[in-house]
Amino acid sequence: MKMSEIKELSTVELQKKLRELGNELLQLQIRKQTGQVEKPHLIKEIRRDRARILSSLMS
Repeated sequence: MKMSEIKELSTVELQKKLRELGNELLQLQIRKQTGQVEKPHLIKEIRRDRARILSSLMS
């Protein structure tokens, strides 16, 4: 998710997206622990997207 996409979303939409990404991250981390994750690079991408959203919410 690019910063330009994040800027277009409202605060409510950003909070919803943050929760969705958090749940997705949790599921990926659980699957990684059991060795079932197919795309481990997604964990890094989701963490960065969450950080971008949090930065946007703070400003």
